[in-house]
Amino acid sequence: MTTVSVHQFRDNLRQYADLATKNHEPVTVTRRNGGDFVVVSMDDWLSLEETLYVLQNKSLMEQIVASIKTHNKGKGRLLSQKELDEINRI
Repeated sequence: MTTVSVHQFRDNLRQYADLATKNHEPVTVTRRNGGDFVVVSMDDWLSLEETLYVLQNKSLMEQIVASIKTHNKGKGRLLSQKELDEINRI
């Protein structure tokens, strides 16, 4: 993660925006009086929100754990090629 001062960030906004959006590298911006902040791309932000939602959802986490146990025992359901194609279009 790149860390820059608020002055560096302001003077080179395009460069740091490109770093966050094109390289998916968060940029930490520090301020002399505190109140630091992080700049991330919209795609990365939405991904983080989705991950937090799943991790905080007890029911989904239980389903994931049960699925992993089934998979590790080799007893999972195999998807048809049509089902795999539908998933990959998402």
